[in-house]
Amino acid sequence: MRMKDKIVLITGGAAGIGKATALRFAEEGAKVVICDINEAAGQATLKELGEGAAFYKVNVADREAVQQWVDDVLAKYGRIDVLVNNAGIIRDGQLVKVKNGEIVSQMSEENFDLVIAVNLKGTFNCAQAVAPAMIKQGSGVILNATSIVGLDGNFGQTNYVATKAGVIGMTKVWARELGRYGVRVNAVAPGFTATEIISTMPEKIIEGMKARTPLRRLGEPRDIANAYFFLASDEASFITGAVLRVDGGIVVGT
Repeated sequence: MRMKDKIVLITGGAAGIGKATALRFAEEGAKVVICDINEAAGQATLKELGEGAAFYKVNVADREAVQQWVDDVLAKYGRIDVLVNNAGIIRDGQLVKVKNGEIVSQMSEENFDLVIAVNLKGTFNCAQAVAPAMIKQGSGVILNATSIVGLDGNFGQTNYVATKAGVIGMTKVWARELGRYGVRVNAVAPGFTATEIISTMPEKIIEGMKARTPLRRLGEPRDIANAYFFLASDEASFITGAVLRVDGGIVVGT
């Protein structure tokens, strides 16, 4: 019970990596507060998290909603020990797609802005909302979800890669700014992980992901959850400003 009575906030906690992370912290005695825009999935996950847990329907891109969520948590629990900025979306598309020498499509401004709003600004919103409480209590951990594509790039993901590279940059800045107050900030960069999104892909694509991964399998959500748990724990008390790859050894190619 290494997280007994710790207050842990997890965005996008209703499913996938977020849910696995919520369950991992709950196993170790944490009081887990998840937010998500999917209310049905959030309520279902809440039933698995046990006593002291809570679910809020929050869009992390909505700054006022995020602040209200954090204010409610502080009023109810009195502190925030860990924030896991897990929420994210994808809206893939090439910068410019060419067929037979003609431009046939391009990434829309709407899809670019939406991914930036959720993945990048959402991370900023949540971190800035919890930071004052962590500074005041003299301790805390902020963990941000980046991706291997934030390090290596990926075809057809200009918007997503931009957000995940940006998250790495923000992580390093916040580690410098908040370290003096006893607050650690790190990021986790998952590789191909067997979430609900990947499970809907054609089997040929999934097998290709496995073949490109040296360990010859997809990551499990719990693999990523274990990384978040380690970085939040006292065992990682001298780790800040780091990006931990949890990717089975893959390097994303062209």
